[in-house]
Amino acid sequence: MARPKKNGTYLNVCIKTPIYERLEAMCDNAGQSKTVAVERALTLYLDEYEDKQRKLQAFEASALNLKNEFERKYSGSDQ
Repeated sequence: MARPKKNGTYLNVCIKTPIYERLEAMCDNAGQSKTVAVERALTLYLDEYEDKQRKLQAFEASALNLKNEFERKYSGSDQ
């Protein structure tokens, strides 16, 4: 009997051999598949990236608000 199809999208990548060897050794040691290991690693990486993007956007919005506040306070009337 055939195995059921996985619910996902296939990703074919070429990675440097030393990285692959580390991945393979880690998976053998942890008793997990390379798919699970790569999914977990990508999830952590993407979560961190998205968190940094949110923080950067918040910082930029705050900086723009400070700039606008400064310009309103110090422009026009004293010149």
